[in-house]
Amino acid sequence: MKIGIVGAGAVGSYFGALLQKFGHHVTFLARGKHLAAMQENGLLVKREEGTFTIKGTFTDNPNDLSESELILFCVKSNDTKQVAEQLLPILNDNAKILTMQNGVDNEEVLTEVFDSSRIFSCATYVQIKIEEPGIVKQQGRVKLVIGEIDHLERNTCSTIVETLQKTGIDTKHTGNILEKKWRKFLWNITFNPLSAITTATIGEILDDKHLRKTAESVCSEAMNVASKMGITLDKNRTLETTFSNAERAKSHKTSMLQDRLNGKPMEVESMCGYVIRKSQRINVSVPTIRTLYSILNYLNQN
Repeated sequence: MKIGIVGAGAVGSYFGALLQKFGHHVTFLARGKHLAAMQENGLLVKREEGTFTIKGTFTDNPNDLSESELILFCVKSNDTKQVAEQLLPILNDNAKILTMQNGVDNEEVLTEVFDSSRIFSCATYVQIKIEEPGIVKQQGRVKLVIGEIDHLERNTCSTIVETLQKTGIDTKHTGNILEKKWRKFLWNITFNPLSAITTATIGEILDDKHLRKTAESVCSEAMNVASKMGITLDKNRTLETTFSNAERAKSHKTSMLQDRLNGKPMEVESMCGYVIRKSQRINVSVPTIRTLYSILNYLNQN
């Protein structure tokens, strides 16, 4: 299969490398020092099962994706609309788009640009970072949960799931991907904004009673919004699961914190801004999230 990686950062590079290793033709759309290093030396992947290097097609030209049958869409949420509109006239009409992004708003944006039958969504559970340009390092478990936006596309989604399963990735199908994405999003909004503001790891947030209390407030507020939007949640169980999962990632620096440390724009609108906008429409109060949103916006501008 011809596969395009749109936004070959840590996540895109990792999954693209596995697909390339197992015989697919992968084109990596990247930029900056990471692109330059991959063009010169290939892409080096470090993981607990071993280290390997792949030689692929590394480019900053979107036109090189024109023959792709499947796109792994991995750009930051801030860029979703712009990149999608750029790709629309380039991709063939049968190309499928699998979003592997954080957040729960990218599906809405992508279906405004492409027909919903072409959009598939993935809840991505992985700890990975660009160790240095051209090198990605993954640790801990890797799990993907994939679902179709248009329920008539169940068979196509099964093909995508099987393609990823054959690389050895733990990949499952779900008939309710948006609910799965919301559950993952609750973890992200609980820890990403707070870690980015404080520069604390997950473990440092859990071990500090004041930060932990703030994280619990964020999670509760986001759950209230989700429930009012029709997402089925057992609030007590979800809160317990969110924090028990965090215990297994205590050394982890969240993606939002990594963006701040690397001087990149943080996904503030897709994370906090989205929940605030939804809360206004359904009349739910989210004071803690609003506070974090104001601080993060200030940090993004300075």
